[in-house]
Amino acid sequence: MRVDGYAPIEDYALIGDGRTAALVARDGAIDWLCLPNMDSPSVFAAILDASRGGAFVVQPSIPFDSSRRYVPNTNVLETTFTTARGSVRVIDALTLPDGRLEPMREIVRSLEGLSGAVPMRWHFAPRFDYAAASPRWDTRNGRPVATSGAVAMAISSWNAGAASQHDDAVGADFELESGARALLALSTAYAEPLVFPTRQALEARLAYTISFWQSWVAGRGYDGPWRDPVTRSALVLKALIFAPSGASVAAPTTSLPEEIGGERNWDYRFCWIRDSSFLIDALLELNCYDETRSLFWWFMQATAITEPELHVLYRLDGGIGTTEHDLPLAGYRGSRPVRVGNGALEQRQLDIYGALFETAWLYSEGKHVIDRDTGRVLARIADYVCTIWQGPDSGIWEVRNGPFHFTHSKVMCWLALDRAGRLADRGELPARHRDRWRREADAIRAFVEGRCWSDALGSYSRIAGSSDVDASLLMLPIVGYGDPRGGRIAGTIDAVTRSLRHGDFVYRYRADDGVPGGEGCFLNCSFWLVSALARAGRVDEATSLMDRLVARANDVGLYAEEVDPNSGAFLGNHPQALVHLALVDAACAIRNRS
Repeated sequence: MRVDGYAPIEDYALIGDGRTAALVARDGAIDWLCLPNMDSPSVFAAILDASRGGAFVVQPSIPFDSSRRYVPNTNVLETTFTTARGSVRVIDALTLPDGRLEPMREIVRSLEGLSGAVPMRWHFAPRFDYAAASPRWDTRNGRPVATSGAVAMAISSWNAGAASQHDDAVGADFELESGARALLALSTAYAEPLVFPTRQALEARLAYTISFWQSWVAGRGYDGPWRDPVTRSALVLKALIFAPSGASVAAPTTSLPEEIGGERNWDYRFCWIRDSSFLIDALLELNCYDETRSLFWWFMQATAITEPELHVLYRLDGGIGTTEHDLPLAGYRGSRPVRVGNGALEQRQLDIYGALFETAWLYSEGKHVIDRDTGRVLARIADYVCTIWQGPDSGIWEVRNGPFHFTHSKVMCWLALDRAGRLADRGELPARHRDRWRREADAIRAFVEGRCWSDALGSYSRIAGSSDVDASLLMLPIVGYGDPRGGRIAGTIDAVTRSLRHGDFVYRYRADDGVPGGEGCFLNCSFWLVSALARAGRVDEATSLMDRLVARANDVGLYAEEVDPNSGAFLGNHPQALVHLALVDAACAIRNRS
């Protein structure tokens, strides 16, 4: 299943606790984990360097097949290994605090013999700071402990063999018979004492974690088509929300390639403003009111640092994102560079202003009140949009050969001023500049309808005056620009389909973007097509495509950023929040029009 030591991207499942996340391969290897948070340096990074990155492996020591599922309505993973000598079930979880004294972050791996007697092995090889630092080993309370700087990790085991150290790793071989149980726990600390849990406490926390997720799902209240994929998407999104602040990462990984061997490898462990309106909308649809409130106020606090100018992305703690630089890792299947930080931070992307105001509008529509101080901040930002919308930018796709006058960016500036005017009508924004906002919104609409429409294409164009399209144009009916059932939106949907669709999948664009190499089809664009078709009244087309896209998830219902349309292999960072957000929107769009 592995190629040169690397598992297929689609072979990874996510476990998370709202503070960090781990990727577990189908063969039982945890190949990615950052500590103490999702945007911290890695301690396991075999997914980016199979020989040096580090991993935590639990698997049979003889040939096996595996099948997986999540424990129903949870982010707790269940893998069944089947061998010629019997079968074993492994349950993996990043546990949640239950009120007891617990480690800062904790992974529990619970094993149960289902039949026969299966030879098993576990192998714990941490590599701190993106594999730049080897562990310092000692034994405390009879348990192996690896430390580096402020990070400490301890392995506790019960009925899982006698641990021994070899080549900067700890592991053991053992046999698990039918009905027998074993337990492994990875306990961590960061600049604080390391807690050694008892087996009873671990089992109680695992049970509590399962119960928490199932109770959370029970409160979501989504009643519509594709309930299981929507529920799985909700669980993914919840796991990707950084609980201490309310921010959400675009993905928990960095540098998984958009092309095998290519250099389109980016760090997505930041919170993008543009994702906020999708997430707020999805959270409201799913009755996630606490998460909605936390996300909205996180955005307002983060943007207060730079307002009226907004940054494209922010750290999970609300700070400004970090400078992009390369790491000396081999890269997933030789795909280099491996990047930390994101150069999009330096770009101007005008669409984020529309995303912010749509977030505020949806938050207000969700029966929340925007207070006077926040209203004044939003009014200043609206005034700023009036002064900048006529300029070019790098656009939603963060091209590195711009700037250009992107149609989508202009529409999102229109959205910002339209929503500002509506919020002023409600008394939630100061009204003294409302007339100016409306005049500028009308001017933007005139620009889009004149310079961004192509009679030759019968469609809006990617860039003002260009003769091509891009998938961001599918967003126009989604954000409420124009008549969703009118001729211009219909022509745009058809032009995107003609130019960018490959089977069930949609490319972002086919134009040069200043970065060498190619990429797969962006899965969120495929779900945007579903949403656009549904809003255009083409519900049968939307439903048929949705059924096929839902079937293209991996075996546990997750999606990476992209897919190779020919092989179906996943590409890019995984799992991708924007794809799961787009899935929720597509399902709701069809439900609301059926």
